[in-house]
Amino acid sequence: MSKNTNPVLPGKTVERLSQYRRILYNSIDEGKSNIYSHELARMMNLTPVQVRRDLMLIGYSGSQSKGYVIKDLVALIGKIIDSEKGQNIILVGMGNLGRAITSYFLGKRDKLSIVAAFDNDLQKTDRIVAGIPCHHVSQIKKFIQKEKISIAILTVSPEATYDVAKMLIEAGIKGILNYTSVPLTVPDNIYLEEYDIVTSLEKLAYLVK
Repeated sequence: MSKNTNPVLPGKTVERLSQYRRILYNSIDEGKSNIYSHELARMMNLTPVQVRRDLMLIGYSGSQSKGYVIKDLVALIGKIIDSEKGQNIILVGMGNLGRAITSYFLGKRDKLSIVAAFDNDLQKTDRIVAGIPCHHVSQIKKFIQKEKISIAILTVSPEATYDVAKMLIEAGIKGILNYTSVPLTVPDNIYLEEYDIVTSLEKLAYLVK
């Protein structure tokens, strides 16, 4: 059963809710209609207690006999973590990584869309790249303000990271997903997520050596 809530959730909880939803979509594709906390926990390498705690935070509880109704849970997670009107995203740096991210994400979520890319390479600009229009970086500020963009993905070269991040913030961006190898320092009113593949691989290498 569920109830209408609008909780302010910790970032880690939001991450897990997104991962739960991905698993639940896969379960629907497999023809399942219900799922138990211990099944979600096993697929996420969590404890059933953690799963139940997360879902109770958003006002959802299952039954001992049938577990959670998957479609209801998917709908509630979407209501909690998605924007009602949806949000558009831009990507800056249309190299190999930028194209891979764009191609992978295209059509994955109804409420989140990468709508444009930006680059300084004239061979890539003013054309469709990886399914979206690619513009010159000089047009970033105008585009962000006209289209009311609040989220940007950063996949530029290390030497360009600081300047581009500054440009994005000055243009009104409120959230940055940084895929570069350069750590950023941003104002308190900017949400920053950083993904460093080198650090992740070094962590794995240490754990398995």
